[in-house]
Amino acid sequence: MIWFAVVLAVLSAFCMAIGTQRQGSAVKADTGGLALGTSSFLRLLRNPRWLLGLVLLGCGMAMNSIALVSAPLTVVQPIGAIALVITTVVNAKDQGLKINRATVVAISACVTGSALFVLLAVGATQENHHVAPTDELAVVLLLTLAVGLFGSLALMFRHRLSAFVFILGAGVLFGFVAVLTRIIGRHLLDPNGQFLLNVPWYSVLAIAAAGGLGSWFVQSAYSSGPPDLVVAGLTVIDPIVGIAIGITLLGELRPDVPAVTAISMVAAACLAIVGVIALSRHHPEVTKRKKEAARKSAGKQA
Repeated sequence: MIWFAVVLAVLSAFCMAIGTQRQGSAVKADTGGLALGTSSFLRLLRNPRWLLGLVLLGCGMAMNSIALVSAPLTVVQPIGAIALVITTVVNAKDQGLKINRATVVAISACVTGSALFVLLAVGATQENHHVAPTDELAVVLLLTLAVGLFGSLALMFRHRLSAFVFILGAGVLFGFVAVLTRIIGRHLLDPNGQFLLNVPWYSVLAIAAAGGLGSWFVQSAYSSGPPDLVVAGLTVIDPIVGIAIGITLLGELRPDVPAVTAISMVAAACLAIVGVIALSRHHPEVTKRKKEAARKSAGKQA
């Protein structure tokens, strides 16, 4: 069963990588690097390249979900990080870019940090089979603050936000979505047989709002940054946020965790996030855009 999960996780990584690259190139071609608008998004719904990417992403998510059910988190989650490597290689060939040393270092930091964090988290956490209503409400309220914060940023500074901010927002929001999905799943499987009646209305509303805004952030990130950065956010920031919520709000931290393990988890998370930041600044596509913007600015001044 574990080998079946490994195969599914690898296939999922390929689907996620290629699907993200397809969508990213479609959005960039449609917007020309400008902020994504409603009319642009409606055009994307008729773009075959973007739709192919959507199908691949859907298949990738489905296979990864089955893999997570079929094997331990320590086996599946680190495999997902190879999507970042695949996306970088595929996008570099598609855009005719040369992968620089800074990008290699940044990706290595992302993959190493996220894999270490997940491996350490599995030994430091425990499954909480019963989430108290107050804990679930705390997650929803915190998510409401996150949606309000990132939603306000998107409304006020949509044309000035960097790709990193979009990806940070998407990673945080989808981390909450993963946690609420797990909680709602437990409600549906409750032996009392009430199914949907067990699910609070505010949890459904919160997961819909977070999923919608997170998806918009992902598409906006495509227009202002490379698809590698999108994958980095979804494979690095998302699981870190999800595990952090489980530890701080849902009581999933084991009581006997050594201090060195907790410190190592923080260090691994910092390494992964620093890798994402470095990728957002030193990726060859990002530096190429900066040079083109500087050239246009100099031309206007002349």
